[in-house]
Amino acid sequence: MPSVDFLFPADPTTRALARALHGHTSAMPIVSPHGHVDPGLLSANEPIDDIARELVTRNHYILRMLYSAGVPLESLGVAPIDGGDFERDGRAIWSTLAKHYHLFRATPSKLWFDHTLENVFGIDEPLNESTADAIYDAATKLLHADEYRPRALLDRFGIEFLATTEGALDPLTHHGAMAADGMYGRVVPTFRPDDVIDPDRSDFAHNLEELGELTGENTRSWDGYLRALRARRSTFIAAGATASDHGHPTALTADLSPTDAEALFGRITNSERSVEDSELFRAQMLTEMATMSTEDGLVMQLHAGSWRNHNRQLAGRFGPDMGADIPTSISYVGPLKAILDRHGNNPSLTLIVYTLDESTYSRELAPLAGHYPALKLGPPWWFHDSPEGIRRFRQLTTETAGFANTVGFNDDARSLLTIPARHDLVRRIDAGFLAGMIVDGRLSEDDAFELAEDLAHGLARDAFRVGTRP
Repeated sequence: MPSVDFLFPADPTTRALARALHGHTSAMPIVSPHGHVDPGLLSANEPIDDIARELVTRNHYILRMLYSAGVPLESLGVAPIDGGDFERDGRAIWSTLAKHYHLFRATPSKLWFDHTLENVFGIDEPLNESTADAIYDAATKLLHADEYRPRALLDRFGIEFLATTEGALDPLTHHGAMAADGMYGRVVPTFRPDDVIDPDRSDFAHNLEELGELTGENTRSWDGYLRALRARRSTFIAAGATASDHGHPTALTADLSPTDAEALFGRITNSERSVEDSELFRAQMLTEMATMSTEDGLVMQLHAGSWRNHNRQLAGRFGPDMGADIPTSISYVGPLKAILDRHGNNPSLTLIVYTLDESTYSRELAPLAGHYPALKLGPPWWFHDSPEGIRRFRQLTTETAGFANTVGFNDDARSLLTIPARHDLVRRIDAGFLAGMIVDGRLSEDDAFELAEDLAHGLARDAFRVGTRP
């Protein structure tokens, strides 16, 4: 890292305040309420197998940049669907990254990566071709030590709460094993039902059958389908879940009559649907999920605005989530009207909205969150989870929505190793933002220190109802 003051404002007075604010929050526990860490890693508690596969092969931020420079994904350890050859040697994968590491200059990926090497492994040498082998060997040696086993890292990093993400059909075996080991409520699942809600998925019909088998319900009928979803939500809640998550291409919601909803479901399940039917069904299901949240208490998250797997050839060769997802322009005021008419005034619902369309922050999302009791703003997501993206979020939303209508920070991490870096960076950026408000006379120091605690820990803990499950 450049210095202890990196990411702080340049003005000496503001920088000193930012340093003090960050010092106040830097050791606070981490609440990680949305992410994609493999629960099997924590359940087995075996050493992380290889730093290259952990930080390169599984990292779609890294993959997309290297692919843009013509680096084949096979050379980064990504296996083709057709069983073709790919690089299996971690050292070779690491060497490929090091050769191209200059591509990441000034990107958040490099900040996270360097922060992880220094603060998790104690390695402060710059990564390049000449240092790659030494860094790989040093990290590999540490990963074999007991203090680098996943549960030891959970303690070392001060992770108070970690939510993983599972599809509706997941058996939750790993979470059951962790609960038996006394970890119930610390590592919890998140209910992600896209696999049984999105009719455009190629496996949708099969998934409905499996949903019926899991729950003993007739998922070819509308009422049976809804009962099956309620049953799976109950299973997740019993495993400690506090939230659901929904990844939709748009934020469209609908509130059909029971008769019209049943007729729509019939077209969906009988393969008579149109493109419009698919979008309407997803829209209706968001409102159905919100209704269920008012009944069972799950916090509801909506991630919208991504054109998934935009590179069709890449998805066909390697499958989804290879870094080819692209932000799209979408709107919220009209599309969310149905769900807000139904539930927006109900404080028992928490609907957290994330966007990849920054143009909607000040025009749509901040005004909506600044009015409806049920709606909260999710933190900058994906392409905008960056120093400038986080600053833009604060600048564009704070005056209208305030801090209290946001929910802290989600790291969205796929690797346990990177979680401290992600949280430290956002705490630094928020410290700088609050320091600037003190200097501008918009905040007292007492208020700023209290807000720093909220942004680092309290808002996420409250919004995701951490510790509320029996």
